[in-house]
Amino acid sequence: MITTAWGRAELVEEASVLQTNEERAFTTHVQLLSNEEGEQLLRFAYSTDDLARRGPVTMRVSDVKKLAKGLERTPKLHALLKQLTVKKRSE
Repeated sequence: MITTAWGRAELVEEASVLQTNEERAFTTHVQLLSNEEGEQLLRFAYSTDDLARRGPVTMRVSDVKKLAKGLERTPKLHALLKQLTVKKRSE
């Protein structure tokens, strides 16, 4: 279980990308969560030493492309993120 501002939630799907620079390695995570009431939550996080961290997530364009490939294996998360860019006709 994952603790969020809206209570505890279960991880449904996750896409992640290992990122490195000259000094360190870290992983960016995009997660689809479901809380105890069944509400879906979208979480962006990064981790070092397998521990999720709070704060802004910054990605290079090349890593965004890697994340897009990872989303091919997470259909629910992919569909949710697609809503960020697909404009519906009724809008």
